[in-house]
Amino acid sequence: MWHAVADELARFFTVVMMDLRGYGDSVRVECDANHLPYSKRAMALDALAVMRYYGFTRFQVLAHDRGARVAHRLAVDYPESVQRLLLLDIAPTLAMYDNTSDAFARAYWHWFFLIQPEPLPEALIESDPVRYVRTVMGKRHAGLAAFAPAALAEYERCAQIPGTAMSICEDYRASATYDLEHDRSDVTQARRLMQPLRVLWAEHGAVGKCFDVLKLWRECAAEVTGDSLPCGHYIAEVAPALLLAEAIEFFKS
Repeated sequence: MWHAVADELARFFTVVMMDLRGYGDSVRVECDANHLPYSKRAMALDALAVMRYYGFTRFQVLAHDRGARVAHRLAVDYPESVQRLLLLDIAPTLAMYDNTSDAFARAYWHWFFLIQPEPLPEALIESDPVRYVRTVMGKRHAGLAAFAPAALAEYERCAQIPGTAMSICEDYRASATYDLEHDRSDVTQARRLMQPLRVLWAEHGAVGKCFDVLKLWRECAAEVTGDSLPCGHYIAEVAPALLLAEAIEFFKS
């Protein structure tokens, strides 16, 4: 998903890109009844391990959607490691669940489908993984035209890897259970993001239409700026020039 911005970012920064646990070509980890292996805390540890493997103890983070939820947890749990944070098209997970509306539930129906008990969601996805990818991704603002053919083919290939459906469902099940416990604990203990945080959301996406994005982030972060971009959900692919300008300015400041 970063193919249109990675090379340009690498002119200014060392860029490390990783697949989340259970996505792309990463390992499909078997799960447990508590969905713990796919908690954002577990995925954040994956990211921290990758960065430490390459010798980085402090770094800046750019992340989108599911990755942005992992980045949120990473920055809260390891503030000494994350210097700055740029998150794309999300509001805090707890706030999104607590403020779910009819409009949001209809736009993000997959949030509620994927958290249903196994094996039904997995079976339905596995019956035709390519159709699932094309349906979910193609129903957003720009449709499938948002994706370069090579990128879409890669998404379709990865969706067909055995265990992918399980991993996707467990990611979302963890977000609706175990992750919310961590988020509520942050609220109770007044743990906030202390790093500079910039949030960008899609003008034509559901997040900005259904939530006051800046208000919700300011409730859990000390230093927040943000704005909408005139595009759909897949910002790095549909508006790479706008994202690059934002990212370079933010990370070089």
